[in-house]
This record gives sequence, structure tokens and C-alpha cells, in this order.
Amino acid sequence: MADIKYYDVIKKPVITEKSMNAMAEKKYTFLVHPEANKSQIKEAVEKMFEGTKVKSVNTMNMDGKKKRRGMTAGTTAKTKKAIVALTEDSKDIEIFEGL
Repeated sequence: MADIKYYDVIKKPVITEKSMNAMAEKKYTFLVHPEANKSQIKEAVEKMFEGTKVKSVNTMNMDGKKKRRGMTAGTTAKTKKAIVALTEDSKDIEIFEGL
């Protein structure tokens, strides 16, 4: 496995209605590097967002969708999602800082 730095682990937050509702329970959803494991994801969240303490990390691998463009058929890239649950005394993550 390649040596992945903590700043390369988290690609972007997933902003959907379901993930926004989960933020009330201190659960945050991110797209992550496909080769990252749970301990690397935990380390990356705690280093990138000051004052956060991770309680648990759930990951899921998502296969690419089949797409067509005329006669040409192919698939989109496969991705990996992580749902990170924070402890009760942890500071909230401000996802919309740059907006």
C-alpha cells in the first residue's frame, strides 16, 4: 500500500440531505482516498479539524456506475465514503468555512 499523508486522505465532504441530517448527531460524511483505512481516516480528521475527537469510523466502497455515450459504454470511477462519528465533548466540524 502506498504511503498516504493525512492531508491526502480526505478529498471532500458529501453534502446531501441525508448527510446534513446526520450532522445533528455529530456524524460527518466524507469522500476519502480509496486505499485509506479507518485509522488513517481517524488521524486525518483529528489533525485537519482542531478540537475534534473521533469516536468511530464506518467506511463503504462504492463501485462505479455504468454509463453510455452513444455506442461507447464505460463506468465511472469507484469511490470510498467514510462516515465519521465524533464524541459528545468534541468540537463540531465547520464544513462551510470557505463558502
